Formats: sequence, C-alpha cells, structure tokens
Amino acid sequence: MPSTLQLTSTVLPSGQLEIALVHQTLPPLGDHDVRVEVQATPINPSDIGLLFGAADLSTLRAISDRPLPAITADIPAQAMAGMAGRLGQSLPVGNEGAGRVVQAGAAPEAQALLGRTVAMVGGGMYAQQRVLPASQCLALPDGTPAADGASCFINPLTALGMVETMRREGHKALIHTAAASNLGQMLNRICQQDGIELVNIVRQPAQAKILRDLGARHVCDSSSPSFETELTEALAQTGATLAFDAIGGGTLASQILSCMESAIQREAKEYSRYGSNTHKQVYLYGNLNLAPTEIRRSFGMAWGVGGWLLFPSLNRFGAERTQALKQRVMNELHTTFASHYSQTISLPDVLNTQTIAAYTQRTTSGKFLIKPNQ
Repeated sequence: MPSTLQLTSTVLPSGQLEIALVHQTLPPLGDHDVRVEVQATPINPSDIGLLFGAADLSTLRAISDRPLPAITADIPAQAMAGMAGRLGQSLPVGNEGAGRVVQAGAAPEAQALLGRTVAMVGGGMYAQQRVLPASQCLALPDGTPAADGASCFINPLTALGMVETMRREGHKALIHTAAASNLGQMLNRICQQDGIELVNIVRQPAQAKILRDLGARHVCDSSSPSFETELTEALAQTGATLAFDAIGGGTLASQILSCMESAIQREAKEYSRYGSNTHKQVYLYGNLNLAPTEIRRSFGMAWGVGGWLLFPSLNRFGAERTQALKQRVMNELHTTFASHYSQTISLPDVLNTQTIAAYTQRTTSGKFLIKPNQ
C-alpha cells in the first residue's frame, strides 16, 4: 500500500504535547474514494488549536532522537482536564487543502475527479497524500493552481454561513470581530455584494485602515477610548443585532450586547426595567483570547451568547443549500473568496520553533500556506 508523511499531534498522559512527522500507510481505496497528492494546505486558527492544544509554547523543544522532525511542549497541570478527550490519541492535523487526484475508485463520481486539481475538506491535510471520499472534494476550475483552492472551504463557507444564519434567524445586519482577517475581508466583500450592513470590530488603527481601503462603511477600533460610543452609533445606523465573535475571551461579547441595547433604546417609547424585547445574539466562533468570557449583564433580558461552528451549521442548512454555497465559492474563487498568504513553508518547517513563533501570532495578513511535497 502507498505510504505518506503525516503531521500528528498527541497529548501524552505525562502532561506533554508531542507533534511529529510520521510515516503512515494509506488506507485501501474504496469505490467512492480518491487518493490525492496534497499540494497546498493553509494554517487556520482551528488548525493551530489542534496542533498545540493547551501547551505552553514557551516550553517548546525539539526531540532529537527521532528519524523525522518532532517537537514537544509542556501542558500546564491545570489545563490537562480540558485535554482529557484526546489523551493518548495521535491526531492528524489540517482541516482543508488542495491537490491533484492521482487515483480514483470505480464509482463514477470518483472517476470524474481523476487527474483533476481538487479542493478538499475532512482533516489530516498536513500530509503528502490523502485518501478521502470523493464527496469531500470540489473540482477546481481548469488551470486553477492548488494554492488558489487550498482555502476555499473553511473561511469562505464560514463567511457565507454567517450571512445564512443571519437570514434564517431574522436579523437584518451583522457584527464581526477580528474583522480585518482573511475571513473578515471575505465577509466584507460578500456583504457589499449582497447589500448587507456589516459592522466591523478591529483591535488597532492599521486594521481599521485595511477595511476602510476595501470600502467598509462601519469600522470600530476596540483600542479607541471612544470605542463603545462609536460602536453604539454604528449599531443604531445599521440595526445589527447579531454578532460573530472570533475573540472569545474577555469582555468584548458583553460590550457588544450592551451597545446593541443602547442603540435599540434610542427608539424606545417607554421605560422597561427588563430592557428591550428585541433579541440580541452573540455567537463565539473563535478563541483568539484564551481568557474566560466575561458577561456583565447590562442589556436587559432578551439576549443570548452561544457557540457557532461551521459544519453543524451546514448540516442545519441542508444538502441543497450547502451545495449552493459551495458553488458560489467556486464561481467567485478568484474575487470574493481569494486568499492571500504571507509565507509558504514545508511540512518540516511547521515544526521549526522560529516559524511556530510567526504563524501562532495569527496576525492580520499573516496567513501561512504549507506545501507538503516541497
């Protein structure tokens, strides 16, 4: 059977994280499967979460007695309880990628992809080759490089999923945090095309400039002394009552809810000690701030804070609607959903401590692309 180099992450009972390149035998090809040579795969925040778990990155060190690159780091004792679900499991890393189909099963949908460059989703993409169902692949337009399609699942469908959730839940405008990110820029382009009001929250003036240069109308900098005043004004203008928060920890979700309520109360005809009856919702979909989420209740009783994940949301949308969203991504791959990378690295580079220090910063315009066969 063919074999591949695969990057895996393991939490050991001793309280250590181990990330290693390993040789793995590929599984047999089923009738509906394809074998893909992985040519490009991005480092997304969700990949970083799986790679490093709760490890203290200041303790990273190389493992010198292995034939292939490997590193280890210590996990604080108080964080081990949160890692119990993956204890001792060697987990393959990499949510999405793109590459060339080099072998296909007998089923027509698999054979139709043979020789094509496809985008893929389904985990384990930090590998030289991957066997997966043809249904988890999308054929890229002829002549499209793998790098152009490597990020066409997670960020594009997340941005489209936010808009779809807004419509299904009866809101009329959106709020997005960490909004100058690759995903945030896609969401801006979608909202501009679809005529949707979007309030962008960023963390520094340089990020605000990026979005304004892209035509964003409402940009609020959380580092500004007048942040809450500016955010309330933007919410009053747009009527936004739904937020997607990539920060997670700290007080930002609470601030957003308070500003929503303040904007709504501008139109109130009479006082209610229970606040407005307009539902205000914040969905946490990221964890850029690892601190606890603090909710300071100053926004009445009609509110909610919850988690939001892409794939459960796609399941709720249904197969037909999900396929329509995927098709839009393919149609606008080089415009609305174009991704840009600051660096291209190899699989061994992923385990280089200096490179780790760079890609774990998760900076705006700092997205890394891995070429596993480089």
